[in-house]
Amino acid sequence: MKRSMRSSSGVPVVTYSLIGLNLLLYIAQWVSGGAVYQALAYYPPFTAVEPWRMITAAFLHSPASIFHILFNMYSLFIFGPIIEHAVGRARFVALYLLAAFGGSVAVLLLAPGAVVVGASGAIFGLLGAFFVIQRRLGGNNAQLLIVIGLNLAIGFFVPGIAWQAHVGGLVVGAGVAAIYMATRHRSKKAIQIAAVAGVAVALIAITVAAVTV
Repeated sequence: MKRSMRSSSGVPVVTYSLIGLNLLLYIAQWVSGGAVYQALAYYPPFTAVEPWRMITAAFLHSPASIFHILFNMYSLFIFGPIIEHAVGRARFVALYLLAAFGGSVAVLLLAPGAVVVGASGAIFGLLGAFFVIQRRLGGNNAQLLIVIGLNLAIGFFVPGIAWQAHVGGLVVGAGVAAIYMATRHRSKKAIQIAAVAGVAVALIAITVAAVTV
């Protein structure tokens, strides 16, 4: 029997830490009078000089509606522990951050004039990852497909939602999970690391190309 990649056990530390960080920054947005929002939100024209916004924006949420952060954190609370346990903490961090990055890259390419915040890109990355993992392990994906489809549709039809980030996060999350599942055996650890690093490099290259064109 092949040995699979080591999963994490016990308390989903990364998931709870991400939720805590999001809540902390949401409070900071209010306390700072909008200064945190202005400093960390993603606005594509700022990419060349402040590229970190492509990641930091995923930890902010709209101050106009508390439901934005509540929905995202609830989704993270539901899916985060499952995936963190399945792939391990370090892989989960990489998956989450790359999905968030992928969401911002999609915004850069498809909505270069938008200002975006929110963990939605990363959350859709988790949905994509869960779909890939469950399918690879022989689970029933019908209900999950409905959930993903409905949430994607909402992004297309409801104004003010960055569907581009949803699509980008979903694609990257599914892709990273596919790498994890294809390289589960510990003998393929180096291949796994190289492949995930390749995803990061590809996203950086796309960003550079989009900014310099």
